[in-house]
Order: sequence, then C-alpha cells, then structure tokens
Amino acid sequence: MQLTLFKIGFLPVTVMDILDIIVMAFIIYRAHNFLRGSRGAQMLVGLVIIMVLSIITPLLQMRGISWIFENLRTVWLVAFVIIFQPELRRLLIYIGQSPVVRFFFKVSGSKVIDVVVEATKILQERGYGALIVMVRETGLKMTVETGVRLQAEVSTPLLLSIFNPRAPLHDGAVVIQNDIIEAARCILPLAEIEQAHAALGTRHRAALGVSEESDAMAIVVSEETGKISIAINGKLRSDLSEDELKRILIEGYRYENTTI
Repeated sequence: MQLTLFKIGFLPVTVMDILDIIVMAFIIYRAHNFLRGSRGAQMLVGLVIIMVLSIITPLLQMRGISWIFENLRTVWLVAFVIIFQPELRRLLIYIGQSPVVRFFFKVSGSKVIDVVVEATKILQERGYGALIVMVRETGLKMTVETGVRLQAEVSTPLLLSIFNPRAPLHDGAVVIQNDIIEAARCILPLAEIEQAHAALGTRHRAALGVSEESDAMAIVVSEETGKISIAINGKLRSDLSEDELKRILIEGYRYENTTI
C-alpha cells in the first residue's frame, strides 16, 4: 500500500508517482540534449508526426490511411531500430562510458586511445600540425558549437584527412567524446602564457586554455618541430614518445584528476 500525498480530482498521487515523473523528465531532458542538432532529431520529429496521424485518422474515420497505419504497427519497433541505429549506438556508448559505469566496470576507452595515438604518430611523421581534444567529465558543448559537426566514429584515416594541410577542416581543434568525433575546426580559448613560455604557438596555447577551463585532455602535434605534447589541468608536457602519450591517456581516462 503506497502512501498518498494528495489527490488531483479522483486521482491519488503517491511518492512513486512523483519519482516516476522526475525520472521520466530527466530521461526526456537528456534524450533531447543528446539528439538536439543531429539528424536523429529531425527523424524523431517525423516519427512523432506519423504516430500522431495514426491516432487522429481513426477518429476522423479515414479508413484507408487508418488501414495503412494499422498494418504498419507490427513493424514499428523494427523500423525504429533501423532508422535510429546510429543514434542508438551512440546512446549505448554514452551510457557505457558514463562515470557510474566506469566506476564499477573500469572502462578505459582503450580503443579510442589506440586510434588517437596511432593517428598522432602518423601525423608527426608526415609533418602535419594537429590539435585533438579528448573530453572526460566536463562537456564541451559550447566549443563543439564553434566548429563543424561531424558525429563520426573515431578512426585513423578520418583524423589524418581532417588534419591534412590541404583539407578545409585542418585549422582549429577536433573534439572527441567517447569514441565519436563530435566536431572539427573548433575554436578553443587561448591561455595566458608566461614569459618563459612565450615561444609556444597558437595550438599549444589553445590546448592549455581548454585544459584550464575543463578536465579535457588536449593533444598537440607541432607543425614546426614535429613534437607531440599534451595539456591536462592547465599543465603542458612536451616531446612525448608514442608510449608516453598512450600511458598518459590511459591514466587520464582512469583517473579524472590526473596530473602530468
């Protein structure tokens, strides 16, 4: 027997009802933020319109359209999975790499780390400059909005093509969250540099800037020197080897307050 808090007309409202509303509101809010600005949001609007029509047409006695909707109901679930396959995949990745799941299951993001380290090494060998920001706990929504949205799976060929000097997206930063490249050509805040570090270029200052304002890890490949650097918590470590970079990234995903 659940305790009734109050009644709305003849409907009793219990503690579980309030909790249910709060949880549903939270889920809808997070789903809205997750889908906003993506193709999935546009498809979801279209799907909602179709569902509304499927409810209205029987009331208006539109038998032909009602018959079509009635027969489509059996394939709604399959169609939903097929249509929203990329978004569902990203959602599962998002849930799987949430702080709670990482706390219990120690998810390290090793696949993404391997891809980024491999791409960084090749970029260094080719003499390409690069700036790669890897999001941890603090989101970088405002930063993502300054760039060109990609929402593509992280891969070495894609990173190499983005930072090719002849490519239109090579300027600015790439933002990676989970195993998704959220956007390219993003603009980052520049850190104020002391006189001792006055020789640092724009990419290094941007890496330091974003690491000061968030817990993100920012990897820099210098176009001039070819050295690999990483900025975490407002500190920069330069001239890294492939193994050193990989170790720092693994520790960075495992322990959010990693210092270098």
